[in-house]
Amino acid sequence: MALKYLHTMVRVKDLEKSMAFYKLLGLQETKRMESEKGRFSLIFMAAPGQEDTPVELTYNWDGDDQLPSDSRHFGHLAYEVDDIYATCQFLMDNGVTINRPPRDGYMAFVRSPDNISVELLQAGERLQPAEPWASMENTGSW
Repeated sequence: MALKYLHTMVRVKDLEKSMAFYKLLGLQETKRMESEKGRFSLIFMAAPGQEDTPVELTYNWDGDDQLPSDSRHFGHLAYEVDDIYATCQFLMDNGVTINRPPRDGYMAFVRSPDNISVELLQAGERLQPAEPWASMENTGSW
């Protein structure tokens, strides 16, 4: 049996806020489908050069009462970054809470506006522990 990964879908409550968050991570819109009859939009976003591994943002135009209050049943998305400290600083500077700081120079977690956990992993070898990350406590859940 042949199997090919297509995408990961997450439901979003505020399309503009969610797209802005994923753009901060470096993702770009690669495809958009809108259904007037179904009253929904599907926006596919992927890292440059990785258009074959997108995140599908599903937005229901009339709201989505079926969204759980905490999307933890989903798990998380994971992305490799060149410099975990610089990435986390950039996200913090743009209002994103670092839920699990990269104390180990290797792994961090943040959450999207829709409460989706996003894991950030340092490419290659872990970085040496550095402040303010090394002593930063967790914030919320991740």
